[in-house]
Amino acid sequence: MRFLTRCVGLPVRDPSGEPLGAIADLIVAIGGKYPPVTGLVVRTDRRRIFIPWSDVDVFDDDGAHLRVRTIDIGNFHQRQNEILLKANLLDRQIVDIEGRKVIRVNDLSLDNVDGRLRLVAVDVGAAGLLRRLGAEGAIRGLARRLNLTIPERYIDWEDVDPLDTTIASVKLRVPHGKLAELHPADLASIIEDLAPRDRVGVLASLDDEALADVVEELEPETQVDVMEDLSPERAADILEEMSPDDAADLVADLDQETRDEILAHMEKDEADEVQELLGYDEDSAGGLMTTEFIAVEERLTAGGAIDRLRELEPDAETVYYVYVLDDDGRLVGVLSLRDLIIARPDTPIREVMIREPKAVNVNADQDEVAEVVAHYNLLAVPVVDDDGVMMGIVTVDDALDTVIPTAWKKRLPRVFSRLG
Repeated sequence: MRFLTRCVGLPVRDPSGEPLGAIADLIVAIGGKYPPVTGLVVRTDRRRIFIPWSDVDVFDDDGAHLRVRTIDIGNFHQRQNEILLKANLLDRQIVDIEGRKVIRVNDLSLDNVDGRLRLVAVDVGAAGLLRRLGAEGAIRGLARRLNLTIPERYIDWEDVDPLDTTIASVKLRVPHGKLAELHPADLASIIEDLAPRDRVGVLASLDDEALADVVEELEPETQVDVMEDLSPERAADILEEMSPDDAADLVADLDQETRDEILAHMEKDEADEVQELLGYDEDSAGGLMTTEFIAVEERLTAGGAIDRLRELEPDAETVYYVYVLDDDGRLVGVLSLRDLIIARPDTPIREVMIREPKAVNVNADQDEVAEVVAHYNLLAVPVVDDDGVMMGIVTVDDALDTVIPTAWKKRLPRVFSRLG
């Protein structure tokens, strides 16, 4: 087994043993389980040149010995299907799916497989870092005397895949399909740790719904960065997948030009909904609420209400409460799903609903909203206008924003889930 850091700098000699230069980098071809080395980038006194692997006779601890006397001294140009191990991979970030964290490539391991020198593993352990610093031998000697071990950790190259065509970052391939299966909060933490240029591939690998869930978990500054990195069309698709209140909060943080461009690409109903929420003071109930809630008409029976829910196929942020409205949209009652399900199908919902539920005015300040949620132990509080028309709900997690820092709130178990 060979390590890249021990190969870089080794001499390259012609068949007579005369030095031509030093190894600056190794090239491998993308694709296959273990990519084969296809050539060397050699640094001479005047330039960097390419030497194909077919011209190499011996490659050992003393360097590369060529089998040919004539070489092409033109400047090296990287081809699209190639990776420069030092320039493209060394010291780059990778996503460790199992550990749910971002780690850095300390070294790269090569070995002979099927008669070819191939890239076989990524070294992300302490030993690779010490090797980079030229201190591995001394530290290993000291560790042996102290009866200690140097942590070594390798990720098989089969489990590594470039995220984008620039090979700016890499992630694990085997769990590639599992990336979207990570909890959005875990994936958001990973994206927060990635350098902006390295987020591109992760974001591109997620579908709109998965990315929307992740964006909702990001810190506001990162949300803005991510949306600005996306095309206006895809940014609009992401906002449409988000809950209206979270979408409005994000849009409010964008500069006016970006905001207008993204909203112009959204479906009219969704854009109007976001614009409406933007019209409220951000510290008011209207600024905190989501317009996604479940409501049924008061004239229905329990069975009719359940049938109505099936028709609506609600995409609500919370399904713990079903609100009851009159013909003018005024809030007259609330049902728990439990009460609705256990009621006889022919029972009028007027008989099982809680009348005159506690609600807050759309202009109520956030402290009042939080106080109502806490005092009445609500999972969500309805928001009404001056005429009692229901406008939305403020869920407990959004209400907690007023009394608990965001970073701590995100550590709490989420009691809401979105249907879809």
